[in-house]
Amino acid sequence: MVKYEGLDLLHVHYAIPHAIAAYTARQILAGEGITIPVVTTLHGTDITLVGRDSTFEPAVTFSINNSDAVTAVSQYLKDETCRYFKIKKDIHVIPNFVDFERFSKKSKEHFKIALAPNGEKILVHTSNFRAIKRIDDILEVFKILRETVPAKLLLVGDGPERSRLELLSRSMGISQDVRFLGKIEAVEEVLSIADLFLLTSGKESFGLAALEAMACQVPVISSDAEGIPEVNVNGVTGFVSAVGDVEDMARNAIEILKDEATHKKFKQAAYDRAKEFDLSIIMGMYENIYKSLVKR
Repeated sequence: MVKYEGLDLLHVHYAIPHAIAAYTARQILAGEGITIPVVTTLHGTDITLVGRDSTFEPAVTFSINNSDAVTAVSQYLKDETCRYFKIKKDIHVIPNFVDFERFSKKSKEHFKIALAPNGEKILVHTSNFRAIKRIDDILEVFKILRETVPAKLLLVGDGPERSRLELLSRSMGISQDVRFLGKIEAVEEVLSIADLFLLTSGKESFGLAALEAMACQVPVISSDAEGIPEVNVNGVTGFVSAVGDVEDMARNAIEILKDEATHKKFKQAAYDRAKEFDLSIIMGMYENIYKSLVKR
């Protein structure tokens, strides 16, 4: 591909397997007199899960140190990488981005009325329904909140935990107000009717789902896991609680939803914060790295 498409640079995501593959390709091409710089972006699981396995550690360390430039999607991830691996390369923090052409508040009032005919508040969570997302906590938060605030909970996505969570919602007596929507391509349409977004993960190197919600003017109630506080500013764009502290999360959710003026303030702040991660801004950061490598 490098030879026949005349590529100037390879930008690969995750230390393994893609950075290792890029290194191999670069070595093959060097033997033919072709030089190709490699940018590696670290996203999380390659460092916090796979990379900490001692059998993979040498490969992760090697692939990072032999990249021409390395980026991480959060300061937390950069710090963790430097803590667990013998890194000789400087790591640039370039956060994930949000595309406002897609993620923006749409007019979907008919959809909202259909789901919440009596004006209930709508809470939303989107994920891959894995244990690390701690969706049990979301159900607990919702159960506490609905004792004070009439609400509906929309769970978007699918994964190994879904069946168990559906049964759990029934046993908790809240299933009549919980909707498992499955995978939805146009998730921005669901976010457009949300009053609050919930992200209770035990691990999260960035929190892209929260950022997408904020771009749709939705405040966030989240855990303090890893990189999430770099996106969701506590007391400004929403609230951040310790992982598993469902009582505090519920209190914070009620605080945001208690009156229209407070809710409006948090919605605007969430949107303003999301604009700092606009695609055009983040793209410029990557382009600066590309240009410096190609020029060099």
